[in-house]
Amino acid sequence: MAIANRKKKMDSRFWWSFLLAFAMASAGVRSQSTEALGFLSIDCGIEPSSSYVDPLTNISYVSDAGFIDTGVNHNISVAYVGDFKAPRFRTLRAFPNGTRNCYTIGSPVVVRGSKYLLRAWFYYGNYDGLNSQPQSFDLHLGVNYWDRVNVTTAESFYWTETITVATGGYLSACLVNTGTGTPFISGIDLRPLKDRLYPAANESRSLVLFGRWNMGEESDYIRYPDDPLDRVWLLLDSTQMNWKDVSTDSAVENLSEDFFQAPSVVMQTAVTPINSSSIVITWHPSPGDVNQFFPILHISEIADLSGTDQSRQFNIYANGLRWLPEIVTPPYLYSGFVYSLVPLLSSPTYNISLEALSNSTLPPILNAFELYTTMSNTSVPSDAGDVDAMTTIKERYRIQRNWMGDPCSPNAFVWDGLNCTYILSNSPRVTTLNLSSSGLTGEITKFVASLSALQYFLELPGSMPGHFRAMQAFVAKPCYILEPWPIPSVLANLSSLKLLDLTSNQLNGSVPSSLLEMSQNGLLTLRLDGNPHLCNNGTSCNVMPVPKKKKISPPVVMILSIVPVLILLALIAIVWRVRKTLGSSIANSVDPQNGFLKQTDNALQLENRQFTYTELENITNNFQKILGEGGFGSVFYGRLEDGTQVAVKMLSQSSSQGTKEFLAEARHLTKVHHRNLVSLVGYCNEVKHLGLVYEFMSQGTLQDHLRGITDQQNNGRANNARALSWRQRLHMAIDAAQGLEYLQKGCKPPLVHRDVKSGNILLSETLEAKIADFGLSKAFLSEVNSHISTVVVGTPGYLDPEYYNTSQLSEKSDVYSYGVVLLELVTGLPPIVPGTKNVHLVQWVLQRLDRGNIEDVVDPRLEGEYDINSVWKCADIALKCTTQRSQQRPNMTEVVMQLKESLELENFHYTNTVTCRENPD
Repeated sequence: MAIANRKKKMDSRFWWSFLLAFAMASAGVRSQSTEALGFLSIDCGIEPSSSYVDPLTNISYVSDAGFIDTGVNHNISVAYVGDFKAPRFRTLRAFPNGTRNCYTIGSPVVVRGSKYLLRAWFYYGNYDGLNSQPQSFDLHLGVNYWDRVNVTTAESFYWTETITVATGGYLSACLVNTGTGTPFISGIDLRPLKDRLYPAANESRSLVLFGRWNMGEESDYIRYPDDPLDRVWLLLDSTQMNWKDVSTDSAVENLSEDFFQAPSVVMQTAVTPINSSSIVITWHPSPGDVNQFFPILHISEIADLSGTDQSRQFNIYANGLRWLPEIVTPPYLYSGFVYSLVPLLSSPTYNISLEALSNSTLPPILNAFELYTTMSNTSVPSDAGDVDAMTTIKERYRIQRNWMGDPCSPNAFVWDGLNCTYILSNSPRVTTLNLSSSGLTGEITKFVASLSALQYFLELPGSMPGHFRAMQAFVAKPCYILEPWPIPSVLANLSSLKLLDLTSNQLNGSVPSSLLEMSQNGLLTLRLDGNPHLCNNGTSCNVMPVPKKKKISPPVVMILSIVPVLILLALIAIVWRVRKTLGSSIANSVDPQNGFLKQTDNALQLENRQFTYTELENITNNFQKILGEGGFGSVFYGRLEDGTQVAVKMLSQSSSQGTKEFLAEARHLTKVHHRNLVSLVGYCNEVKHLGLVYEFMSQGTLQDHLRGITDQQNNGRANNARALSWRQRLHMAIDAAQGLEYLQKGCKPPLVHRDVKSGNILLSETLEAKIADFGLSKAFLSEVNSHISTVVVGTPGYLDPEYYNTSQLSEKSDVYSYGVVLLELVTGLPPIVPGTKNVHLVQWVLQRLDRGNIEDVVDPRLEGEYDINSVWKCADIALKCTTQRSQQRPNMTEVVMQLKESLELENFHYTNTVTCRENPD
């Protein structure tokens, strides 16, 4: 009898679908319709607006002219045209000009958030008559590297395929010239997929096909209409594998909730080993390849074993380790599959092994095998609004520049005439648009207003724009237009506008009174010279006559020439006296008796409130409530006059080392501003009292929540009444990672914290995490140097072993410490595991993960309420952060992106339930 278990927690990090025949039959499930709705098939190089239907597949093909406006169409050489060639391979489009050329498929074909299979085809066919082989070029999906196309022969055709989620309302396939051959392309296929299919593909990770094989004797390849999703299945030659082909004429069905929906014709054939009890598949990545692999095994029993004493049961191993904890009993005539949301561990050689149990009378069986790598989404696409605006501007003015793909990303391919800002892992923004010398005509399109981060907009002829939102300067240089044009009054609505330069243009009418008022109030620099038809009194007026030049009398000329000289001499005298005064002040700004900063130090005064010691006494009620103690002194609870809660850190007079750290923290906090860094409210800087006033973090430290009151009966873990959920822990991990990312990438020069630990991660009322305690932070004086020599400081257990051994500090030192914090979040244990002989948490986790079971290390207080794939991914990130060699550790931007993927898996776990039908023992 079949049992349908609707689980909140998977028993392992893998999904194995046991679909029992009689269960499926009773459910009345039928195979998916073969109707090809939503297919887009592009034949590159055929005449614009032309289309045809392939007689072999009944797939409709259209010209690529509507998806790209660069490149040159070619026919392949007559010598390579054969009857066996599909029509789409007789033409191609080549790109001899430009580094990046992009096909863009937009709405309504592409819908944001939907999942697609995107495939690109290449057939050289000696189209250029040069026999240019070998040659290679790169293919990008939007801003991210997709694959390298290596053409080795003229008569072979190639394809590459990705499964991706559209993060915007379009998809771009870009061919990139790498200097080793002219890029070309023969065709593009886009196939919509249901959201539940291929769950390892999401908005932050795309899958790239490494191989898709049909096992057993059949045609060389299978695709639509046999596969309704139009995947290409190649025959894997089993003659060299010591395998036997087996098949059935009966249909093999799958459920509607099947995550892969392998077609029946594929599942009807399979292989089993000859004179062996195992099936082994091995593959070797290219040297230096760092790809992560996601295998998918399709397994179905195609022999009717009912009423016999025959059985088929086996285990599955990956690289010698148990990959699937459950024993596999293939379902009869229903699709089963094995896959993981966590990639295989890196290895120079990979293998998947199906091993029969000792009591199994039949060997393992395998029907099909898919293998994917990941597309590294390390490049962040431009802001979606900016992309839409720039695309519209390009189309509106028919700009002939090589504006292809994403406007700002990657940085190496930013569009001509644009300047963009790149802030950490946020989307780049267009800040400068220069359209000079572009030969433009007509009115300024309103879509420029969608560039909400635009600061400078240069030389665009025509009438002024109807509205903008965030420009800080507008400069309209002489445009030599024939008809005068007015100044729109809506320019006064630009709150960020500081400069409006309209000199020497053909302006008419009156200057809007709102602009005149802004100018008179000092809010706007308004330049209107050289506009003879403009009335500047704010009212309606006739055309202003051009004023006649008047002669200036000689005495006036003499006075005007002497006055600037006198003013210059006066300014020189003032500057000299100010510099003399400042030099004396700076020279005496540090008291040699105690090292405190005197009030002449402006570094703190300029940006933060200065408190007197008496005010701190009042704020803290005479330092009544202590929040914490440290080597520097104590931290007290306080309230400002308006009721704002604060934390007041006072330097202890007895701490000589604390003085240096205290001042360092003060200096750093005045310069760093990020939502995930504790902010400085103010300071006290008196002769005998030095204090810092911070925002109050009501939920204490992350360490408090993870360890709190330790229960020795709970293996050293905290015994809190309410443990943090896995979702909360992930949010805190991302918050802290973003804070460190800002220190490393957002600060100039970069800052290394040097004391990252759970005790220095504070939590707000809403459990937002912020990094605190910058007393040991160190700045790199040069961004070129990746390491600096320094005295080793930090907290045992969190200290980077490479930094400890070499005294060479780098940004990756913080990455190591952060990795330890991640393991604390996973396990709930401190860096030195209680009850052991000083075993470090990293080693403790590695020893247990060697057994292949993440549940051995997960904090038991989570009580199984987590997505196991999310936990695996987080643990994998943590172990990468804590590798011994700093060069092998990821940077914090990569960590942030990986953690967001882990959070997506956890969110999927919360919002979706998965039905797994298992064969009862």
